[in-house]
Formats: sequence, structure tokens, C-alpha cells
Amino acid sequence: MNEILPYIYYSLPWAFVVLLSVASIAGIGIGLVWPRFLVYPYLAAYFCFNSTSYGSLAVFSSSAIYSRGSGLLLFGLVLWYVLGAWACARVAATFQRYPAPECNLRPWFVAWFVLLAVHAGVGMVSGVTLREALSPQGFSNIIWMAPLISLILLSFRTREHVQELTHFILLVGLGRALFGLVRWAAFGGDPNNVYANMNAIKIRLTFFDINDSLVCTIAFAIAAVHLFQAHKTERPAFWRGIEWMTLVSTALCIVLSYRRSAWIGFVLAFLVIMMRFPVKRRMKLMTAGLPVVGAALAYVGMQRMTQTKGASSGLSSLVYDMQSRRFGPESERVMELKFAMADFLAQPITGIGSWGRYTGYQYISWQNNPDGGLFLHSGVLHIALKSGLVGTALLAGTIIAFVLFARRALKQLPPELLGIGTAGVAGIAFMIPDLLIGTPFPQVRTTQMLAFCLALPYLAMAVSKTVPSAHPARKPFVPRPHLVPA
Repeated sequence: MNEILPYIYYSLPWAFVVLLSVASIAGIGIGLVWPRFLVYPYLAAYFCFNSTSYGSLAVFSSSAIYSRGSGLLLFGLVLWYVLGAWACARVAATFQRYPAPECNLRPWFVAWFVLLAVHAGVGMVSGVTLREALSPQGFSNIIWMAPLISLILLSFRTREHVQELTHFILLVGLGRALFGLVRWAAFGGDPNNVYANMNAIKIRLTFFDINDSLVCTIAFAIAAVHLFQAHKTERPAFWRGIEWMTLVSTALCIVLSYRRSAWIGFVLAFLVIMMRFPVKRRMKLMTAGLPVVGAALAYVGMQRMTQTKGASSGLSSLVYDMQSRRFGPESERVMELKFAMADFLAQPITGIGSWGRYTGYQYISWQNNPDGGLFLHSGVLHIALKSGLVGTALLAGTIIAFVLFARRALKQLPPELLGIGTAGVAGIAFMIPDLLIGTPFPQVRTTQMLAFCLALPYLAMAVSKTVPSAHPARKPFVPRPHLVPA
């Protein structure tokens, strides 16, 4: 046995290469025939794995899945996966003569790609490495949103495919919410609890990562529209039960996340959902739902704020750490924004470059790491700082293009597709607070989840133009012949 072990050890790398090659060939084959089956495992990873370990006292974290392979390949393996899956879907669509669905975001993503290429070129001329110029801490993650949007539009081509995707979102959203609630009730909540571990605020929370609350919001939107829209579609009792469970569990999971951005975002998403209903039903649902949601948010908000040092009473307590102080040292959140704004005003047209660090980041406690100064808590200001008014204009144009299309799409979608179309718009509305005061663009998971939300209205609109598959006609009833005695 000892003589065989060296040969086994030597053969392991070759065996791994062979297995990887076989898996790649199998994946390409599946992608060319059923491209949507390459989308589901990709979405499942983003729906279920945290993207941050901030606030956790654990040594190991599952967030490494999003950066795995980036040391050698500049970007993570998950991003190369979505690019390969898109290539398979694009080839399959070409062979099957399936036209690319309408999407007015394509020119904007092309412009983002050109802007990143210019930054990379200028950076290399200035002595900046390609790795630094293409770093996720800049704005390269925005370009990687395009392959996922295109992959979804090319992979789900019929109403049955979209219904299948809708069921997937409901089941995964329900499972994720139940996981968070059970862990909150019986196992101390999310270990990534920055409030308890670092700020001594004695609360348990379901999920600290904003993307988990986003998953719950998307599932909540689908369930709410399916249950309360005026023109209901026929669905089995099983799926109606799943929708009711999803509606309750996801809302409770978001409330117990104790994230201010999640609370405000959920209210915005709730308003988007309500606008999909007739006026009378909208008023009834808001009369019944808003007091319950408002009371729950008020209770958990007071529970958190009363334990937070420096938080005042009233609505201003929600932004206690982002207000300028009359006496004493300035808040670090305010200092961060002031430092970044000063550098932006110094170079307003082009910004400091995708690789740049803002001046004075060393004074911020959470920037005391290798990535210090490369990100800040404002997605809009992050883009303005790194790419100047040029990038800010592209961001504004991308958002306006989506809003104009989504507004038209939600007025035209049939009842069976209104849920998934609304879910995409509600998801974007939910992320508005994080876009303003969070760090969305340096995070792979957040940008890919944003891309998923952006794709849903375009997908629903494209599929709505297809003819519903006709159910096979039932055979006429023919009675069995009976023997009649002569």
C-alpha cells in the first residue's frame, strides 16, 4: 500500500484536470440545449451564500466563494462561470434563430465597458497595474452585470420557463427566510452581527447581508402580486399555500434584520407593489398592511435605538451616525463622505481613477486594512469619486433607461407575468437606500443581484409577446361497448 500512495498523490492533479474537463464539456452540452439549467445553480449560490464576513467573530466564512480564483484570473470564478454560460446561451440562440429580446440597457453597458477600458489604459500608462485598474473596488463589477442580464433574457424563452423561474424564486426565498427565522429564534441569529459583536447592542438579527433581505423582498413581491392582484390566474392550492407562507415569513425576516437600509427599502418596495393594484384594493391593502408593518418596524426600531449610544429620539435617530456633531469629534461616516467629496471636487470630470484611494482614509477605523480608501459608504459618491461626472452620467442614464422601460412594462404585462416583473422593480426600489449610503458596487454579490432585478421586467416583457402554449385538447369521451344478449 505504501508503494501505491505516491502514485495516487502524483495523479490527483491530473485527475482533477480530467474531472474539470469532463464537467466543462457536460456543462457546455447542457448550456447549448437547456441554457436555463446553467442559470439555476448560479442564482442559487447568490441567493444562499453571504457576501461579507464583516461583524463575524468566526475564522472561516462562506463569502470566499465570490472571490475564489480572482488571484490568478483577475476576477472570481463565479464571474467567469456566468460569462461561459452566456456564451453557451448566445450560441444556442444563434443556432435556433432566437432573436435577442429587447433591452435598452445594452448601449449603457457598452459605454461602461469603454469607460473601464479607458481607465485601464490610462492606469497602465501611469504605472498602475492592470489588476489595480480592474479591481472590484472600482466599478468593474458594473460591467459584469451585463452577461447575467443577457443570459437570463436568452435562457428563459417561454411562459412556462418564466413560471418555472417564478417557482424557483418563491421556494428559495421561502427557504432562505425560514432558515433566517429559525436561526434567529433558536441559534442566536446571524453570526455576522456587527451590532452585538462590535457595538455592544444586545440584539439578534436574521441576516446582516443586505442581499438576503433583497432575496426576501423579491419573493415577497411575487407572492403579494399573485395573491392580491385584480385578475388572478388559476394556480394549484399548493402554490397558493407557498405564496402565503412566503408573504409572511419574508416580511418578518426583513423586519428582524435590524438593518435601517432594509427597513426603508422594504417600505419603498411595498409602495411599488401597491401601485400594481386597483385604487380600491390598494387602499384596503394599505389600510390593513401598513399599520401592521409600521408597528413592527417601530417596535424593532425602538428596541435597537434605545440601546445605541448617541442616538437621539424621533426620526433623526435613524441617521444618528451620519449627522454632523455640534461638539466633539466628527462622525466617521460623515468624515468619510467629506474626504471623498473633496477629492471628487478636485477632479470632477474624470475622478481619481478606478484604482484611486481618497485622501485621509487612514482616519477612518474600518478603512484600516489593505483595501482602505478604495470604497466608501455611498454608491453614488463612489462612482462619482472613481469616474467623475462621466461615470455619474452613465449611472444616471442607466437608471433612467430602466425606469422608463419598467414603467411601460408594468402597465402592459399580463396577470401571470406581472408578479415577476414587479419583483424586479421592487428589488431595485429596495436597494435605493443601499445605493445612497451603502457599498453596493465593490461587492460581487450585490451587483449580480442588482443585475438579476434589472433583468426581470425585460424578461417578463419579452415572454409576454410569445403565444401561450395551447393545452392539448382532451379526447372526446367514448363509452365502452357493452355486450347485449341476443
